[in-house]
Amino acid sequence: MSLRVRFLGTGSSAGTPQVGCDCAVCRSDDPRNRRSRASILVEATDVALLVDTGPDLRQQLLRENIRALTAVLYTHFHADHINGIDDLRAFNFLQKQVLDCYGDARTGKELEERFRYCFLPPDPAWAKPSLRMHPIEGPRDFGPLRVTPVPVLHGYLPIYGYRFNDVAYLTDLKSIPDSSMALLQNLDILILDCLREDEHPTHINVTEAIALAQTIGARRTYFTHMTHDLGFTALAERLPARMWPAYDGLELHSDIGVS
Repeated sequence: MSLRVRFLGTGSSAGTPQVGCDCAVCRSDDPRNRRSRASILVEATDVALLVDTGPDLRQQLLRENIRALTAVLYTHFHADHINGIDDLRAFNFLQKQVLDCYGDARTGKELEERFRYCFLPPDPAWAKPSLRMHPIEGPRDFGPLRVTPVPVLHGYLPIYGYRFNDVAYLTDLKSIPDSSMALLQNLDILILDCLREDEHPTHINVTEAIALAQTIGARRTYFTHMTHDLGFTALAERLPARMWPAYDGLELHSDIGVS
């Protein structure tokens, strides 16, 4: 049985191309340099877990022909990770049920306050989002997938990454507490933040991402949440063995740790 990861988006908050920019990456005709806001879909058997609902969600869902979701996991409450929440209504309409969402307590509170209408009782015609927020503080099973929240620091803000069996998704981070490093042992696939060349106060840059990936030691590492500073080919050519830039539409499979 295989776990599948689909990269819905691999871009930073501005996306690539960036509005008003004429740099070589923004003008590139390589489709791997066209990055929508960061998100993944993790699937195994009849389970489909969406991580984050960025502003590009509708186009991502159409591109990947996604027609059903089991649940939504949120890393944190920043706009580029939540502002596509209204497009979840498509799944309420298709599945005729409330959709369960998970995240830390702060993210749940922010979502319920900013998007109150999404958490009201269901519309009889399922014409608006109908969501139910749950805190997730430890491992939880969704069919064959064991989901473990991995606390990380986005600057000084505590947020979540997630481990799915032997695949980990860590975006928007500057540091990882020792207690969370213990949750990242024996990974098959690590998906890791890699914002840009220059240092940033709340994200790791290329140099930091490579060093952190080497410390974690996953069998394969893919970088995401990249700005227009990073061209796909140039970055790929300089990365160490077993490390690659991800791109929108990339699909990965892992057979390790799937029961």
